Amino acid sequence: MAETKYGKYFVTWDPASGRKHPLGPFVSIMDDTVVRGSHFYMVHWVLPSATSAAGIGHPPHIHKDAELLFHIGTNPDNPLDLGAEVELFMGPELERHVITKSSVVYIPPNFIHCPWKPLKTEKPWIFIEVNQGLRHTEKLYPQVLPTELREKVDWSRWKEEGFD
Repeated sequence: MAETKYGKYFVTWDPASGRKHPLGPFVSIMDDTVVRGSHFYMVHWVLPSATSAAGIGHPPHIHKDAELLFHIGTNPDNPLDLGAEVELFMGPELERHVITKSSVVYIPPNFIHCPWKPLKTEKPWIFIEVNQGLRHTEKLYPQVLPTELREKVDWSRWKEEGFD
């Protein structure tokens, strides 16, 4: 849409980019490299047919900026019904939470969070990640995991960004 004066602000995900999410199709990814000045946003579906992330899910990490994790159910008759169970651990002590309703989780800057993993998905739902910085940053914290869990993670799947 960039052929108009304001078309650059309308971004549609290009499936031909080759980037895929194992839990469901992307709707959009946006950051300062796509639209100058934009914070990092990622939106994707989570489908019942999707296989969950191997091992423990997304491993423990921090971001330089605050993060919001939106878990949004798609039942118009009951918008709070997530149709899923999602496990999320918070803090260096790995306090366990299970999300079963549409909700938003606020994560302060430099706060250890995760593993994050859908345990059960009965109905499609939407996941939105908002990092309140211009680019996605991530520093892994494998040392907070017990050894037996640390060994279940395929660490080659995860990369650190923005903490050089």
